[in-house]
Amino acid sequence: MSTSDLITPLHLGRLAIIYIRQSSPHQALTNQESTRLQYALQQRALELGWREDQIRIIDSDQGRTASTAEGRHGFKELVNLLTLEQVGIIFSTEVTRISRNCSDWYPLLDICSYHHSLIADRDGIHDPSTIDGRLLLGLKGTMSEAELHILKEQMYQGKLNKARRGEVFTPPPIGSVKLPIGRFALDPDEQARAVVHLIFDEFERQGSLHGLLRYLVHHRIRMPVRPHGGPNRGQLEWRRPNRETLQNLLPHPIYAGAYRHGHRPVDPRRQVPGRPATGRQIRRPEDCQVLIRDHCPADISWQRFQANQATLAENQARSGSPGAPRQGPSLLAGLLICGRCGRRMRVSYPGAASRLHSDCARGVSDYAEPLCQTIGGRVLDEFVADQLLAAVEPAALEASLAAIEDVERERQRLDGLWRQRLERARYEQERAARQDHTVEPENRLVARELERRWEQALKDHQQLEQEYEGFLGVQPGRLSPEEREELLGLSHDLPAVWRAPTTTPVDRQRIARLLLERVVVTVLGTSEQVAVRLEWAGGHTSEHMIIRPVARSDQRSDYPKLVAWLRELQGERLSSAAIAERLNREGFRPPKRTARFQRGMVHRLLTKLGLGRPRVHPEDERALLGPHEWWLPELSERLGIPRDTLHRWRRVGWVHARKLDEPRGRWVLWADEDELERLGRLRTCPKTWDNQPLLKELTIPKERGR
Repeated sequence: MSTSDLITPLHLGRLAIIYIRQSSPHQALTNQESTRLQYALQQRALELGWREDQIRIIDSDQGRTASTAEGRHGFKELVNLLTLEQVGIIFSTEVTRISRNCSDWYPLLDICSYHHSLIADRDGIHDPSTIDGRLLLGLKGTMSEAELHILKEQMYQGKLNKARRGEVFTPPPIGSVKLPIGRFALDPDEQARAVVHLIFDEFERQGSLHGLLRYLVHHRIRMPVRPHGGPNRGQLEWRRPNRETLQNLLPHPIYAGAYRHGHRPVDPRRQVPGRPATGRQIRRPEDCQVLIRDHCPADISWQRFQANQATLAENQARSGSPGAPRQGPSLLAGLLICGRCGRRMRVSYPGAASRLHSDCARGVSDYAEPLCQTIGGRVLDEFVADQLLAAVEPAALEASLAAIEDVERERQRLDGLWRQRLERARYEQERAARQDHTVEPENRLVARELERRWEQALKDHQQLEQEYEGFLGVQPGRLSPEEREELLGLSHDLPAVWRAPTTTPVDRQRIARLLLERVVVTVLGTSEQVAVRLEWAGGHTSEHMIIRPVARSDQRSDYPKLVAWLRELQGERLSSAAIAERLNREGFRPPKRTARFQRGMVHRLLTKLGLGRPRVHPEDERALLGPHEWWLPELSERLGIPRDTLHRWRRVGWVHARKLDEPRGRWVLWADEDELERLGRLRTCPKTWDNQPLLKELTIPKERGR
């Protein structure tokens, strides 16, 4: 069947669509001949019998790829017209212009077949409703998709081969510039390089990205940025530091002289349709497709770079890392490991007093298990602090000398940065002055603007000098010999320095993390004994046993021995105070961190063990009372007032009372019917200023026996 036989009056009565597309904006601008060939299809439609008013050109997909239908409004318009049965034929120079994706191409063929629409390319006219037309168009669509894959693979392999030679460069990071030959070099600006070196030095000192950011902001240090686009492309600009810039700077291996490629691959499963930049993953330098060491100029060594990456990984708030040092008073936050289950222990500050507390509660939240173990944090912190001080004491003098040198280096570094800023401001001022002097005075249109720039440069330089004076006023000067001796003297009193108010919890945590890798804690049963294993940096391990405070005496390991002693001492008919003194002398200690046993503690223990004096029969206790006498708890219940209130009335003399001469020292109160009435009225009388006379009368007790 000839191509003219495929065209029927049904097709001629519908629209003829001329679909025009170029793959990229660059092709749409440069490949003009291809565009002309596509627009020339209008003449072919006229020759085949369509009127000029029946021909519609769809060219809104210029600069759009055909690998997907997403974002191609012209293609969607074409599909809409097909479903409305308004299209008789689709003209395109080749099927690759319509689609390079079979998932879009075959549904289009189904729609054309169902609505009896033809497709025409440079090879002829095809009817998708016939087996021959469907087979040929399907084969062309498959070849188009394969061709796109082949082209992409060839381009990708070429780029990858170039990257293996270290010749595919992204825009240069802060502190680097791109040379005309394509390689990177250190920024020629001396101040820009000094700021980059300061950033890496301070990150090692601060130990966290947030600490580094606070340091830069506190000292008003600006970041040297060369924009990659815009009117100031490549020009050095000084911008305030921010977290995102530092997050991109610190993990970049180029600062260690390494070249990388393929560090941000795209995961198609996470990619959002129509958004090519989504679904990207960040790979470590070791996992990149290409990593070439010592390929670029380096600011730091590879060992320092790896140490920085380890610090950043440890600072992440996740279960596998200790996290960054916090402001809380805990010394071992992030280092505590449960010796029973191996999980990381939680540090908290519960209650109004915010006492330090450590527990292993991960199993409770994840699996509804019982609480693994718990320990008071202050006991463990004090013990580990003593171990740390004992470990660093031999190197205290060297640490003091290093601290002196560190203070001097930091002062010189900051002073050097301020001088570079002053030098740059002075240069800008002199440059503005030279520009103003070169203009003709009569040319006021230009002279006014140059004068304004000169005045602004003068103001900026003057303001910077004032800020520099303020910086010198708050920065420590050079240490005098007396101050050096005083600082060296502190090395002999490390505990005082450790506990000084100027030593922050973050400082203590950093020292602990430098010396310790983990602290494994195991509570022995429910007793007060805790096994502590200190895993020091370098591989050394030390085992220790400490005593924790417990809630009850029966949790202590010496509780059976304590009970035996109590039975023996009780048999000697000793008082509670005497028993407490004997227990303290024998080395027994109460469950809490109280240093010694007291009389009340012993009395409660004896009562709990049933070793106290035998209880008196209620009738015998009643025999101890006289006429109209009450035990204090009984009278409290009779009047309906708290015992503490009745005790207060007893102390101020509002009620008759006497104390029995017995070990328990109980109080007996006297109150007949009249007294009960007076005390009841005293309880209910409003305590207001107007009732003061009545209150005064009610607080006078009746004379006993009348």
